[in-house]
Amino acid sequence: MDRVRSAFNSVIKSKRYSRFTLQREEDGERHVEVKLSDDATDDVTEVGQAGGSPSFRPEPPHQSRLTLCILALGILLIFVVGCVVGYVSHRKPQVEPVKCGAELEVEETRPVDVVQPPEVQLDRKAITQLLTQKLTAQTFDKTLRDFDLPRRSAGSEEDMNLANRMFGEFKKLEMEPWTDIHYVQLQIPDSNRANRVLFGSEIFEPTGYLAYSATGKVQGKLVYGSYGRREDLDVLQKKNVELKGCVLLLRAGKISFAEQVENAAAKGASAVLIFPDPQDYKYIAVTALYGHVHLGSGDPYTPGFPSFNHTQFPPTQSSGLPKILAQTITANMATTLLQKIGGPEADASSGFKGGITTVSYRLGGSKNVTVEVNNVLVNREILNVFGVIKGFTDPDRYVVLGAQRDAWGKGYARATVGTSMLLELAKAVHEMVEKDGFRPRRSLVFASWSAGEYGSVGATEWLEGYMSSIDKSVVSYISLDGAVMGRGSFIASASPLLYTLLESTMKEVKSPLGSGAVYDMVGKSNWEANVLRPMLMDDPAYPFLAFSGIPSISFHFISPNTETYTYYGTNLDSMDHLNYQTNHHTSEMTAVAAQFAGQMALRLAHDHLLSLDVSRYGSIITQAVSQVRRRIFQLSQSGQLKDVSHSWLSRARGSFQRAANSISDAISNTDVYDKEACRILNDRVMRVEHTLLSPYVSPIDTPFRHLLVGRGSHTLASITETTDMEQLHTQLALATWNLQGCANAMVGDIWDLDNEI
Repeated sequence: MDRVRSAFNSVIKSKRYSRFTLQREEDGERHVEVKLSDDATDDVTEVGQAGGSPSFRPEPPHQSRLTLCILALGILLIFVVGCVVGYVSHRKPQVEPVKCGAELEVEETRPVDVVQPPEVQLDRKAITQLLTQKLTAQTFDKTLRDFDLPRRSAGSEEDMNLANRMFGEFKKLEMEPWTDIHYVQLQIPDSNRANRVLFGSEIFEPTGYLAYSATGKVQGKLVYGSYGRREDLDVLQKKNVELKGCVLLLRAGKISFAEQVENAAAKGASAVLIFPDPQDYKYIAVTALYGHVHLGSGDPYTPGFPSFNHTQFPPTQSSGLPKILAQTITANMATTLLQKIGGPEADASSGFKGGITTVSYRLGGSKNVTVEVNNVLVNREILNVFGVIKGFTDPDRYVVLGAQRDAWGKGYARATVGTSMLLELAKAVHEMVEKDGFRPRRSLVFASWSAGEYGSVGATEWLEGYMSSIDKSVVSYISLDGAVMGRGSFIASASPLLYTLLESTMKEVKSPLGSGAVYDMVGKSNWEANVLRPMLMDDPAYPFLAFSGIPSISFHFISPNTETYTYYGTNLDSMDHLNYQTNHHTSEMTAVAAQFAGQMALRLAHDHLLSLDVSRYGSIITQAVSQVRRRIFQLSQSGQLKDVSHSWLSRARGSFQRAANSISDAISNTDVYDKEACRILNDRVMRVEHTLLSPYVSPIDTPFRHLLVGRGSHTLASITETTDMEQLHTQLALATWNLQGCANAMVGDIWDLDNEI
């Protein structure tokens, strides 16, 4: 290389040489001129021309042929090296990336042109048809039989076997299943000491019970209080019936067991006895009732945090645990008590009279009764089981479908139907992806929960375990629990964000009655009044909405003119009784319910823009703010409230409405094929529900933090009920900023915030 460089330089670099001219001058002397030149080929300049005197110039050095050859080879070598370097630096790799943990295998491969098959684009109609074809009554005939078990209590061997079975089914479908294990405290009857009710010479030992009741033994005057609603207890006080220290006898229904016990405790009662009245429960009078009285959800001994391991947290209790005794009794036992209760009769207009024809439903208050509750706490390991079908565009955003596995007894309508729907929906969507070319944009997560009968324990513990991240990823939750309770009618409870999707799905799913759609079956002229129900605390979807701020829905195909399934919480929740309610069309009804849930899930997972309608919250918030405004006006007029105005809350409502309008405008102007624009807009929509959770209350003391559907002093509804003026002032300020914060989050960019407040 050095020889090449030397030869090259010899050519490139300039040569300096001397030019000597020797000639005779006229005077006979010789004159020598020395001239430096840079060009060996310059013409010779002669000074004086005296007879053409001779001149001398040395020749430039000659380049040898070897040197020229070396020069040519050097240039060629440089050219070849440059080409090779350029090719290597710009060539795309032809090997797939190696996964972590895998052995590295290196082999030389030549680029091969692979012809990719064209992506199948399925429109909504094609997707709906595929789903309907796969979810048939014949499919559910077998699945329902397979999951029909005589018992399935939470944490039991049967529950664990079901969990393992669901895990295995998800694994067969290549859904990458995983489990979420929790160690929870459940309350069960003491096998050595029965719960008892003593009334005169009568001693009752009921087999049913209410989990999470206080334990002990109390005595008090027996008082009948109808359903135990606040208005019912007000009737008793107007009749001068003493409630402090009494034992309230209540009939089940209208509100949850937990709410009945809370209302009784607020009036000073020492215990509550609850029975199924024949007017509401059309079954034999010796049927036992089961349930829980925790005014909340999840493990009440780890409130606000997950029960992965009790040793990690200090001992604490949920504020929703009752401090008084609660026990269920049969209708026969209640009849005996009501026959001897005594006391005044209730007015006919009070609605206290039930369906036991042999009693007059007197109010009591004169005879003592003793209640003894000996339930014990046990530690149980419970498993939530999950499987996922990953999305192809936004796999980190997912729709969750869930169903509980456990039940007090057979739990056919409570658990068997929902679990069967969950599995068959997973199979159907998996087959659509593998065989039919369906490519959901977002992921679908299928969840099988445990300990649902104790207050959505498994689901709530999962939400608590991933509280900081789960709301940012979950698009929506669809509950499959109780989807089939009968035939002929339809009701639903949902976040307002899902109202528009609910309506469109009712129009697309065929009616189980044979003609038209579900929308026609419910009366399309006034569907909201006929279908929509407030989401109550004992709804399995409630913790997702009110605790985690996830748009959620539960729906029920039900018999006409009914609101509940009366066999829940009894040993009568069996295949035979559900067949009776569906007129022996249980499999057909389950298929329709699965199609309904599946269509909603696929819309949420596949549409470019999320099927969450922010505008549907506008009227809900306006109505709630109007009630607060009227309450403040009344208190101000009466002089009870001073220097407090509702104007800031009204302005926050205006900010919310403008933010909702801006989202609607953005949806109208967004190119649905622009992935980045859709992602940004969808994230704005997903913030709405979560930012309605109050940041000013503790999830431990007040777990249901939602401004509109939650429970506690932070809600707009609580402002209209409080009698403490100082507390009202604080509540109003915090609610105002809660609503304004939601509006700000909806806007998206900080420079576009509405600064009216």
